[in-house]
Amino acid sequence: MKIAIIGLGSIGSVHANVLSLLNTPAAALCDLLPHRSERIREKYAPNAVIYTNWREMLSDFRPDVVHICTPHDLHTEMIIEALGQNIHVLCEKPLCIHMSELSQILAAEEKSAAMLGVCHQNRYNTVNQFLKQYLSEHPVKGAYGSVVWGRNAKYYASSPWRGELERAGGGTLINQALHTLDLLAWLCGEPEALTAMHDNLTMKQITNVEDTIAIHCFGKINYSFFATVCASFDFPVELSFELENGDHLLALQKTVLLNGEVIAADEVKRSFGKSCYGDGHIRLVEDFYRCLSEQKPFPINGREAAKVMRMIIGAYKSCGERVMLNELS
Repeated sequence: MKIAIIGLGSIGSVHANVLSLLNTPAAALCDLLPHRSERIREKYAPNAVIYTNWREMLSDFRPDVVHICTPHDLHTEMIIEALGQNIHVLCEKPLCIHMSELSQILAAEEKSAAMLGVCHQNRYNTVNQFLKQYLSEHPVKGAYGSVVWGRNAKYYASSPWRGELERAGGGTLINQALHTLDLLAWLCGEPEALTAMHDNLTMKQITNVEDTIAIHCFGKINYSFFATVCASFDFPVELSFELENGDHLLALQKTVLLNGEVIAADEVKRSFGKSCYGDGHIRLVEDFYRCLSEQKPFPINGREAAKVMRMIIGAYKSCGERVMLNELS
């Protein structure tokens, strides 16, 4: 397959690395800054053709698959254009940033002969795969998740789209905490409604997006979620479950504890990108191409990725009021 990558920043580099390790290096690279593509070509894709215009790359190179690793606000247009040309798409999170875009993407996915996949790679990490199996056999009564990290002015200044509402679609929730909220929904079910409050507690002079958010989700299983980037350090992400049999399950990145005793652990010998990513990217990408080769549906398609996007858009809309997710427009 002819594989192309659009966007060669930090996450695009992860995709290039993974493709190289899977012995399917990218054959085309596209970024507005040619030196980024040249650096990636030297490290991971020695025979790749370099472009600076993504539309030109799609029309001239005609890839079979395109990996979209650009800032959030560019995802929708690129996804729809590629699917319209029946080019398979693997897009980084978030799928989009507006409700109107979500409906457009799902319509394009429905019409296209190509496959759309979305990188919710944390689902593929060993600990989370264990959780999925364990909780399928041990019903959950209630749950919560937390992301307590630290980001500073230097972080927001490192890329012009970070911390900009129009480009990022939001702050902590959509950028740092999406994967953990997605895990809660994947493990406990998509809620029917939610309430949320968010604020910018420490970065008002630097960004116009939230740095802290709290959400409560209502459904078959109720669960709560908290995320902030106001901390001094990055603390471990936590998922906590109260089971119907009275047991308590606590999941960290590398460990699962049942009533305080370790029942599963993963050394996570390699990570792709930041350590919090774990090794899920290589497993997700490998599964995406396996599904393509076997002509099977990829489990995290547009419809599946849309679930957490409705939650995020609903949380931003809430401002303390209950939002029914099926009524969002």
